Amino acid sequence: MGKEVPIVGRVLHVITSLHRGGAQRHLHILMAGQRAAGWSVDLAYLKDPYLVNQFQSVAGRVIDLRAQATVSPLVLPRLIRLIRAGQYDVIHTHLLKADAYGAVAARLAGGAILISSKHNDEAVLRRPLVGTIHGRLARLTDRVIVLSEHVGRYIRDRGRVPSEHLRRVYYGITPDTGAATAAARAAVRAEFGVPAEAPLLLTIGRLDPQKGHLDLLAALRQVAAALPTVHLIVAGAPQQASADYEQALRAAAAAPELAARVHWAGHRDDVPVLLAACDIVVQSSHWEGFGLVLVEAMAAQRPVVATAVSAIPEVVRDGGTGLLVPPHDPHALARALLQLCGDPERRARLGAAGAARVQAHFTAERMVRETLAVYAEARAS
Repeated sequence: MGKEVPIVGRVLHVITSLHRGGAQRHLHILMAGQRAAGWSVDLAYLKDPYLVNQFQSVAGRVIDLRAQATVSPLVLPRLIRLIRAGQYDVIHTHLLKADAYGAVAARLAGGAILISSKHNDEAVLRRPLVGTIHGRLARLTDRVIVLSEHVGRYIRDRGRVPSEHLRRVYYGITPDTGAATAAARAAVRAEFGVPAEAPLLLTIGRLDPQKGHLDLLAALRQVAAALPTVHLIVAGAPQQASADYEQALRAAAAAPELAARVHWAGHRDDVPVLLAACDIVVQSSHWEGFGLVLVEAMAAQRPVVATAVSAIPEVVRDGGTGLLVPPHDPHALARALLQLCGDPERRARLGAAGAARVQAHFTAERMVRETLAVYAEARAS
């Protein structure tokens, strides 16, 4: 039998939703790292049990708080009882609704330090009343972790959180180095009917207006006019958007000049394999809290073309690991894509630089270490 690792501390993560998204992917990586570091790690969630099975592999327990409505009066007493029974050292909350319930419950239960992670520049915080309430609840926390400098400024200004409460910890990943094989590349291209030598673009993200897919399809029309062999894989499924948005996307992609070159992949669990198959990763977001898929693209040595919004310029170095363009500008997006489609040597240079940047700034080990350092600082203060 292997030697047991002594438990360093006990942490309860509380998240609003276990639907698929960047915050959930980050949390899964963080919890796995904390567990490897000797922490006892549990998870409570308010709604959307889509990822329960995945989180059971990294959590001691996964608890459904059963929030059945926008305001669920029974969630607060459930969470207070859970915190008291678990004798946790740290309560760590994620996303706005969990932040609110967690702040009140942790303070009423007593004993644990309270940490909140901010994953996005949430639009609702622009409402003065919401921002004010958010700021008062945030003062109940011991520290607020922001995933980028951009989100930190937003949470300070719109979310009314004092600067001295904020600590920036970038997302981190463990790159999958085994997926980028010639066989994987060939299999994906065969699946979608993309010729082996055709320029292949890949965009990954939920089908939501935030992601700017209509801008990308408008840009693709211009790229296809100059480069008829180009193809695009759209990986992702609807989550918060209405069915009308997905229908609008599919209608735009059904135009004669695009119909044979836009491929709908839906939700995929084999993102590293998709990355191995493509030549360029493109993200046309109108805003983006971080852009975790861009880190994954750089780790796979794929150049990135993305919009220069929110935290993306902190992740992608314009001209160094990819090309950044203004949002809502299909012409600029098309020009950047054409530049890289026609220059395989530049794509290789950008891809190699991206992989080096991930190793320097965006590893899971660094993220876990910095998060635990925030816990220790909060405990000591």
